[in-house]
Amino acid sequence: MQLPGDDAPPARAFWLRTEDDLRLRIVLWRADDAHRGTVLLFPGRSEYCEKYAPRARWLNAQGLNVLCIDWRGQGLSDRLLADPRPGHIGSFADYGRDVVEMTLASAEMELPQPWHLLAHSMGGTIGLAALLEELPVKTASFSAPMLGIIKGRLPRGAINAVSGLAGRVGGSGTPALGTGGRGTYVLDEGFSHNLLTGDPAEWARFIVEAASWPELTLGGASWGWVHAAIAECTRLAALPAPDLPALIGIGSAEAVVSPAAIRERAAGWPSARLLELEGARHELLMETEERRDAFLSAMIALIDGDEGRERAGA
Repeated sequence: MQLPGDDAPPARAFWLRTEDDLRLRIVLWRADDAHRGTVLLFPGRSEYCEKYAPRARWLNAQGLNVLCIDWRGQGLSDRLLADPRPGHIGSFADYGRDVVEMTLASAEMELPQPWHLLAHSMGGTIGLAALLEELPVKTASFSAPMLGIIKGRLPRGAINAVSGLAGRVGGSGTPALGTGGRGTYVLDEGFSHNLLTGDPAEWARFIVEAASWPELTLGGASWGWVHAAIAECTRLAALPAPDLPALIGIGSAEAVVSPAAIRERAAGWPSARLLELEGARHELLMETEERRDAFLSAMIALIDGDEGRERAGA
């Protein structure tokens, strides 16, 4: 898909079939010279590959191929409910099936190595789990990873109880309260109060894409997704950090995922760097130019090994 007036070379999309018989879409942006390897891009909940096209082209110019995925239940991959609007999952282990297919496809396409993980929000949850299952990447860069959920007014125990009850009475697929219902966040929220970006140009792009491609968009999370997300964040918090270099980015205006959980993970990850960006909201890769460039520059430094050399005093 291309927006009107977008004359950049289009990406290539491919269909995959999972072991549990779901159709997934992956999208590849090829660099003219992928001397730095390949980025495996794990987007967040409700996102779709086209949203990352500007950043993928930037990474192409840095000598990196970019392979992105529409997770099951969102984008153009198979939806999991008769109602396509709620974001739903039964277990986060199911996303692991998608990672397996994406990894196999990367190998079959002979995408240049080394491979590097770039993961945002829910993609960070999936990415951390994949790293602990030995995802074959050299580095990992996380943008506001969902390592804990901001709970709002209800305590976690109450949210867990309600979401678990919804599953037992057959309501796990219904939208959870406070997650957006069946609407589209960027079309329902005004720029001044949005939680995603401080860049009005990026916000305008989100609106154009949502209006042009409504089939790519998603509504709020289901009770089943909420229950599964809490369970996975709890599981991962009890596990040691993987043994590879990492960048973990968070904005000072983060209000979607838990900053405390992110800082706790970074503190227990000896080979990770925590990058805190003043004024940045949830989507660091879609923030104002100065903020997103700071994150992307740190990612390239990590890929090139500069972070390790700095720590060694070189």
